[in-house]
Amino acid sequence: MTQRPLRILIIDANAVRAAILEEGLREASAEEGGYGDLAVHLVRDDVKLLPRIAEIDPDVILIDLENPSRDTLEQMFQVSRLARRPIAMFVDKSDSATVQAAVDAGVSAYIVDGLRKERVKSILDVTISRFHAFDRLQTELSQAKSALEERKVVDQAKAILMKQRSLSEEDAYVLLRRTAMNQNRKIADLARSLVAAAALLGPGGKDG
Repeated sequence: MTQRPLRILIIDANAVRAAILEEGLREASAEEGGYGDLAVHLVRDDVKLLPRIAEIDPDVILIDLENPSRDTLEQMFQVSRLARRPIAMFVDKSDSATVQAAVDAGVSAYIVDGLRKERVKSILDVTISRFHAFDRLQTELSQAKSALEERKVVDQAKAILMKQRSLSEEDAYVLLRRTAMNQNRKIADLARSLVAAAALLGPGGKDG
């Protein structure tokens, strides 16, 4: 199966600056050990930007803003938050608050006064690697949070069974596990149902 070319989307209203990025990408494509064929798309304005990004479905987004206004920056940060792609953002000037806002928005590489064609490949490398590293961290964090929540709800369900049926903690867990297996459900899902039912019935264990 032939792998499709890496799709690069350039968002840039300035034709000269966009040409610098395109030339740098051509060199990155031609370089030995580089990215091979690249499919480069150029967007010159921000009209209906998110639907256009969805249509192009780029692998990497390069945003060149020169001297952006706060509104423009915020719109591009919104793109970063929603697009979930490796994004490099080029600006001519910046400040610490804007840099922090870019990091918070998920921009993979924020380059101040660094638009030169010979730097494009290295910036592309960093952008992609940082995105994947951050994405792995986010996935691991999400999995850890999910596991913690599941453990908490299972502990709550065990406490309910221990109180209602005078069971030990071990016996309560065995009962949960056996019931989950019989119902072909996850223990955590069964535990959530039990906790929800107990909350509905109230302390007395009876509806109403």
